[in-house]
Amino acid sequence: MDGPKRSQLRVRLRVTARRRGGDGAEGSGSGGSGAGGAGGRKRRLDAPVLNSAAKLQRREIGGRQLAARGGGPAAAVPERFRNMRLQEEFDTYDDNAHLFVKLQFLKKRSKIIEIVAAKDIIFALAHSGLCAAFNRVTNKRIAFLNLSPDEVIRSLFYNKNNDSLITVSVYASDNFSTLKCRTTPIEYIRRNQLDAGFALFETESLKWPGFVEFDDVNGKVLTYSAQDGIYKVFDLKNYSFLYSIPDENVQEIKISPGIMLLIYDRTTSYVPLKILSIEDGKPLKSFRHLLHRNKKIDFIEQFNEKLLVKQEDENFQILDVRSSDLIEVCASKFMTPSAFIFLYENNLFLTFRNRTVAVWNFRGELVTSFEDHLLWHHDCSTNNIYITSDQDLIISYCKSEAVADDGTVTPIGSINMSEIMTGKCIAKIAANDPALSEPDTPRTRRNGRTKRSSFQSTVPEALEDVTALFYDEDRNEIYTGNRHGLVHVWSN
Repeated sequence: MDGPKRSQLRVRLRVTARRRGGDGAEGSGSGGSGAGGAGGRKRRLDAPVLNSAAKLQRREIGGRQLAARGGGPAAAVPERFRNMRLQEEFDTYDDNAHLFVKLQFLKKRSKIIEIVAAKDIIFALAHSGLCAAFNRVTNKRIAFLNLSPDEVIRSLFYNKNNDSLITVSVYASDNFSTLKCRTTPIEYIRRNQLDAGFALFETESLKWPGFVEFDDVNGKVLTYSAQDGIYKVFDLKNYSFLYSIPDENVQEIKISPGIMLLIYDRTTSYVPLKILSIEDGKPLKSFRHLLHRNKKIDFIEQFNEKLLVKQEDENFQILDVRSSDLIEVCASKFMTPSAFIFLYENNLFLTFRNRTVAVWNFRGELVTSFEDHLLWHHDCSTNNIYITSDQDLIISYCKSEAVADDGTVTPIGSINMSEIMTGKCIAKIAANDPALSEPDTPRTRRNGRTKRSSFQSTVPEALEDVTALFYDEDRNEIYTGNRHGLVHVWSN
């Protein structure tokens, strides 16, 4: 049987250690608002006002290919989401948390910042650093993944190469200053045999500003040890060491399919750049990119052979590093976004700015504007955004047009599914949709009143303050987490 289709979206999750003495609760985030304290850069490029690495953490989420469900793929797209309803609710909060954790903030109800699903298991990470695994078949909690009473889990990464979950954690015992990675096979998690996992990269000192970065497309792991002043690349399949890169004057490393871009400390008039082979670290090209003097660098990004550069109040530049052809886009037409998502199969990229999403090509042309896709959150966290593996749909938590009986706008969002190439909204899960009925099983709510449901939240409650979102393409289910630490399952 063929393995799952490898998404050509960047699945590049970087987690950076915090300064020594940082609060564990604040440092427990993973990407975006799931990003908490995880910055993307060793040092900033002239401290840009909008740091895409810090905001998005370069995490561009893809999933596995959706199995055919009747008809051709294009015809099946709207049908995927028809009659999506609230089917289940999971709670990451546990009244007995004091029995197995000793940190006070781990015992409190906390918002969900990241959701990952694999093989019928849902992993939900709370901002406190507590992470729970739920079995979607039995609809029961399997376990909490925090093995130590003082462990604060900051991020999750599902490694498709060996069907395992990697957790990145910090510990109170060393003042939350060092990142520790651990991998556990999914099958052992399903059996609640968490001790079957093992530690990764134990030879590396991942203290601030050190980091670990998982790159799914190339199947590599990049670590940076500030103490040793060295970057190292490992194989994501078996975690074997491949090669190292000294950090002399290296300000940042960007990863693209097949290559790495080394960005060195800038001079007044240019920034030195070097392209390496991702497989063996051999240099492929060294060059300088000219800069406008005394202007801050908003961003430098790499996409295959294209180099994207933007300086403050200057035109957006797209340089072909092979041919040296340069395209400039007027600064008034392309304003600095807060985040990017590269769509490698389509040779396009998404930009996020002021809650809006746009699609661009590498000729500097605007391809798509979305008609009904105003994001709820300002921070553009991809923990509230999902791009399908075919790169045809974007699913996000968006602003809703729902109004209360008195005519006021409600603080309830909607889950919008839009076509990337056309910008059309093809489906929506909204609280004012009369088709969203609830199950008929009586249940007592937290306020003591009885409601007919197999869970405690109503549809409007489940759509209020959504802080994380994930789409399981295998099961055709959407999972959302909210500020109360609840996870909701939407399925048809």
